[in-house]
Formats: sequence, structure tokens, C-alpha cells
Amino acid sequence: MVIIAPAVDRESLLDRYRRVRAATEALAAPLSDEDQCVQSMPDASPAKWHRAHTTWFFETFVVRPFVAGYEAPDDRYSYLFNSYYDTVGARHPRAERGLLTRPSSAQVGDYRRAVDDVMERFIAETLSSLTPSIAERIVLGLHHEQQHQELLLMDVKHAFSRNPYDPAYRRGGLPRNDAHSEPAATPLRWVEHGGGMVEIGNAGPEFAFDNEAPAHIALLPPFALADRLVTVDEWKAFMADDGYRRPELWLSDGWHTAQREGWEAPLYWERDGDDWTLLSLDGRRAVRGDEPVVHISHYEADAYARWTGGRLPTEYEWEAVARIQPSGGNLLDCNALRTASLHPTPAATPKNSSVELRQCFGDVWEWTGSAYLPYPRFRTAEGAIGEYNGKFMSNQIVLRGGACVTPADHVRATYRNFFYPHQRWMFSGLRLARDIDAA
Repeated sequence: MVIIAPAVDRESLLDRYRRVRAATEALAAPLSDEDQCVQSMPDASPAKWHRAHTTWFFETFVVRPFVAGYEAPDDRYSYLFNSYYDTVGARHPRAERGLLTRPSSAQVGDYRRAVDDVMERFIAETLSSLTPSIAERIVLGLHHEQQHQELLLMDVKHAFSRNPYDPAYRRGGLPRNDAHSEPAATPLRWVEHGGGMVEIGNAGPEFAFDNEAPAHIALLPPFALADRLVTVDEWKAFMADDGYRRPELWLSDGWHTAQREGWEAPLYWERDGDDWTLLSLDGRRAVRGDEPVVHISHYEADAYARWTGGRLPTEYEWEAVARIQPSGGNLLDCNALRTASLHPTPAATPKNSSVELRQCFGDVWEWTGSAYLPYPRFRTAEGAIGEYNGKFMSNQIVLRGGACVTPADHVRATYRNFFYPHQRWMFSGLRLARDIDAA
């Protein structure tokens, strides 16, 4: 199911468990009980539910099967907080999670602490005798919880967008910008790749989800990727050129979706005289022209790329370039959740004359032109754990790179995120690609 270094250090795993679990509670701390219960659309979930579901995951896949004598705080939670694991049992309807006023947020906190007590004793006292597969489940559960940390922020932002007062999740991010002093985005350059045979996928020993494997070889023609993300000002030029009203730019499903939904700008944008504002997790403010555009669907990203005469990169092209960046995979400087900006930031000026990808990790999940499909010889794991990714490999599109709300130690060059092409509430943007004639 997952790839993990064969030697597991008990103390480091226990420390990581505590840090990840505490991070979830810290993200929920600014929210009132009412904030934590609301569900603004069927695709979203209440913050309280995210806190409970990630606890249910450890209880279901580690505690219940491996801790003798365990007594659950409430057996009904198995029904309430199962997400999509049909082989585990029946589950509460997804679209009705916002109706669960009980258990309360405080009771969910009690549930988390009860399971944490058992998990911490289990790791501290018995890890030396655990099989690698059990240790892998714990690590998987931690990465699963980090996914839900990002989802919690996505879902809270969408819920706040439905409130006419535009409440802020927190204060202290980018100030409302002065359009007269706003710097222009740095010029876009192209990172060329000669194509050929490249390795794709995760071969270990570091952690990876099952959909990142098996590693395999792909043949790529020569191509180039833009060295930075598409900006707000560039997106506004697309809008000014009637980009949302020109059917020749759009995929058929995308055009019908845009017309039905009345799209005329990215999600969370509102008109403000002759300009626009956007809703961030710090509240509503004026758009900033040099920051990456965010909260766009695959349909919008594809239409924009056609408008420029370019295209979206394939996921293989993106990974091939991301894996050879001079950073060597060092993600400490990326604009991810660790930086607490909670919004995409403008591309930094290149530090030297060499051309490399900027904003490669963090800021926004980058739409690719690739359908979410299994890699060659992919096999799902046996049992309920096998439902984690494999059964969703249909009708969705791959995104790469991580976002400003993704934990920094959770992203990597091989990570395959995926969403339906019409969805916009995740922190999604785009990077352009273009073909290069072979020499």
C-alpha cells in the first residue's frame, strides 16, 4: 500500500504522531462550535467531522485490529465518521454531515484524546514488536490526517464564502494592496526539457501513497514548462478578452458548466467597481496582480492555456522537470502550510541566471492535462485499506505540486492529487506548457 523506510524509529514516530495530531487541533482552534458544524456543500465537510474522521481512521485500522481489550468511546462513531470505506460497513450520508450537531465539538475532542492515549501507548510500548505493515498503517494515517488538514481549511473557506459578512478564519496575512505600489510579476521564462526516457513514480524508500507506484519508465517528446505560475493580472487579461464568453476556447463539458454556473471569474472573486476582490482565509481584500491565480477549475485552466496558444502540462512532464530541480527536493522554503501565509504568494525573483521552476511546491495545486488513471501494473491492496485511492481512478484529473495549505513535509515530486474537472474550492491554479520541435 505504502512505501516506507524499513527501519522505523519508535521515538521519531511517536513524536511525529503527536505533532500531526496537535496540528489538526491548532487549525481548528480559531473556529467556534458553530463554525465547526457547518457544511456549505456536499463536497465539503464540517471541521468537526474532519477531526473525528481522522481519529476514526486510527481507531479502525490500527487500534481495533491490534490493541487487545480496547473499548471504544462510542460504537456509533463507526457509522458517523466512516468516509467511503464500504468494506468497513455502513456510513452516514456524505451530504448530511452538517446535520450532525451531536456529538459536539467538545465530545469530538474527547474522542480524539481517548484514541490518542491508546495510540501513544501502543507506539511507545509495542512498536519494537510490530510488523512493518502495522507501522506503515500508522504512517499512512498521519499522511491521511495531513490531507484532512488541507481539506479542513478548504472547507472552512468555502463555508465562510457563503456568509455575507465574509468572515476571516484569522487575521494577519497579506494586507489590502495599494494598486499604485503593487510590483509587476517577474517575466515568465521557459524551462526546456529534451524529452526521452524518464522515470516516473516513487520507488522508495520514502513514504508514498499507492497511486504513486509502481515506478516505471515513460517516453516524452521535447517540451517546455513555464518557470512560474499564471498570475492574477494574466488571468484578468484573459477575462478582458472575453475568455469566459468564447466557446471556441473551451472543452464542451467545460463550456456548458461555465454557462450553467454563470462563471465569469475564479471562485471567491467579486466585482469592486472596475476591479475585483477575493476572499482569502484572512478575509476579503483587493486582488493582487502579481500573485498566482487560484480556485479555478480544470475547464478554466484548459481554456486559459488554449487562449495563450499553449497547453497544460501532462503529469509526466511536470514530474520529470520537478525531480531535477536544483533544490534537490528541499521543500523548506516553499509556501506551504508551515509558512502560515494561507494564500499563494508572488514568485520570487530568480536567484541566479539558471532557469528553474519557481513555485514548484506549495502555493497552488497545478492542473495537468492528465486523467487520473493507474500506473502500469498498479494493484490495489487487499482489504479496506485498498479503497484509499484505487477506486477513484475514473473521471478525475491529476494535479501536482502542493498548495499554500498543504503541510510542507507532505508534498513531493511524485505526489498525485486528483479532483473532478469542474471543482474549484481547492487551492488550484496552473502552469503553462508548450511543445518543442525535436532537433
